[in-house]
Amino acid sequence: MKRIIEIVSDLPGYDPDALHVEKAREAMRACVTPLSQSETVPIRSALGRVLAQDIVPQINVPSHDNSAMDGYAVRFADLGSPLKEIGTALAGKPFTGSVGAGECVRIMTGAVMPAGADTVVIQEVVKRDGDRIVVPPGQRRAQNVRYAGEDLKVGVPVLAHGKYLRPAELGLIASLGIGEVRVKRRLRVAMFATGDELASIGQELKDGEVYDSNRYTLHAMLERLGVEITDLGVVRDDPALLEKAFREAALADAIITTGGVSVGEADFVRQLMAKLGEVLFWKIAMRPGRPMAFGRIGDAWLFGLPGNPVAVMVTCYQFVRDALLHLSGRTDDYAIPLLRAAAAENMRKVPGRTEYQRGVLFRDDGQWKARTTGQQGSGVLRSMAQANCFIVLEHERGAVSAGEPVSVQLFEGLA
Repeated sequence: MKRIIEIVSDLPGYDPDALHVEKAREAMRACVTPLSQSETVPIRSALGRVLAQDIVPQINVPSHDNSAMDGYAVRFADLGSPLKEIGTALAGKPFTGSVGAGECVRIMTGAVMPAGADTVVIQEVVKRDGDRIVVPPGQRRAQNVRYAGEDLKVGVPVLAHGKYLRPAELGLIASLGIGEVRVKRRLRVAMFATGDELASIGQELKDGEVYDSNRYTLHAMLERLGVEITDLGVVRDDPALLEKAFREAALADAIITTGGVSVGEADFVRQLMAKLGEVLFWKIAMRPGRPMAFGRIGDAWLFGLPGNPVAVMVTCYQFVRDALLHLSGRTDDYAIPLLRAAAAENMRKVPGRTEYQRGVLFRDDGQWKARTTGQQGSGVLRSMAQANCFIVLEHERGAVSAGEPVSVQLFEGLA
């Protein structure tokens, strides 16, 4: 197996001491190999899973030519003269005869087109004269007809291996009469927080302690990704305890830790990561979230995040999310969309790093605008709770003046 450092060192512009955001994503993607294991589940249980097979129709959908509207099935060549109604075609109850010259059939939406008919005239424009109908001019041949295989055609693939399954995809699969589908197994992710200063909820705070919030935000973010989560709790800054936690976590597909990767933090955490596997320590040109570790312990991919609460969420959204979706086997475009809005205020920024300022996207006189939530410190979790988006200020960009366009990433739908 090729070493991680060998893979990332070959990437143009790789610099662990000043790594651009996009280069960090590229490095992770170059290293991580998607899961190959799959399982078969009922389609009702497949929402949010990753397809592990191609879906190739064995039947046409619709299975027969049918009417798209309530009206009359006619022969286009007969239009211009009154037509005699000879029967009715209902959805699920076809008309069994054939439409001859000067004849028509009353037809409902979804009903099979009668033999001989090639056009449907909607009922609203037709005038009745006894058992005959009069169709006004201006009709088109084959109007209001849905043809067999128009939606899905036998032998033509409609969903590819690696597709993320949403409600529409499940409905499509069901329309082919398929009750079970093969999907990639769920990712297994283990996580824990490090630090002697962390107290668990329910404990009384001692001097210098803070309640651990990172595991709760991470757990919620991972739940949205649909992974199986193992929470190993808070692990104290003790080499023996940390080694035990890392070895247990390495049974998963991925490990996420918070704290212990910054310069000046407990050196043995970094040394332990390196002892147990191959781990790279990066200084990413971003704010917040500059220090980060990435590597592998056993067969598990390691993401060592900073300890500050906002930095944890930013690095998880910007890096861990992308890597886990790649690991899960998704092949569709799952990048977080960048939308454009006008800055509603001046924003401080220095060139040379990408900044993720917590913002509020809102409409003002029909124009989308974005403002910050105020104080942007990496420990101010309130800035995330008050925000509905990241305002993404690009690496080379400097200060922003009110009215200038900025990029935003909406929180809803990120994971």
